[in-house]
Amino acid sequence: MRIIAGEWKGRRIEAPKGRAVRPTSDRAREAWMSIVHPHLPGATVLDLCAGTGALGLEALSRGAKFVDFVEATTRTARVLKENIHSLDAGARCAVHEDDALRFLKKLTRSGALPYHVAFADPPYRMGLAEAIAAQWLARPFAAVLGVEHEARLQLPGAHDSRRYGDTAVTFYRSEEATSLP
Repeated sequence: MRIIAGEWKGRRIEAPKGRAVRPTSDRAREAWMSIVHPHLPGATVLDLCAGTGALGLEALSRGAKFVDFVEATTRTARVLKENIHSLDAGARCAVHEDDALRFLKKLTRSGALPYHVAFADPPYRMGLAEAIAAQWLARPFAAVLGVEHEARLQLPGAHDSRRYGDTAVTFYRSEEATSLP
């Protein structure tokens, strides 16, 4: 995989061997970034179920100020950390080895809106896409949230959904989204 645009355009990032991680396709990632691009310069970003870190690293490459990566699997988090190191991005991000929903519960206790943009690319068929969307609907943790999921799955709440083959990305925007940088 490669970073598509920005500071690290063309730089390679690695994925763990095997089928444990399903990286977002270049086509879907490019479309996703085009949609959130106006909000990225100077933004704080959350990358849930980060896997390789492709979404968060792409956001950093395009001008985000800081990214919190959340990845539950130790082996995958190790590859993510190697990708961060290879891009010399360590000062602009943090890796949290945690379950995405547990991480979100800690966040929402503060009552603040800690992120400008959040990405979620959870494993399919585990109910995580629906749970992350429900958590955001109950108490937004980012001004803009994008959730990748199977195209046949309908996520709850008012949203904008884009389809890319068998994959869809559903976007949620809070009132704060209009006042982002």
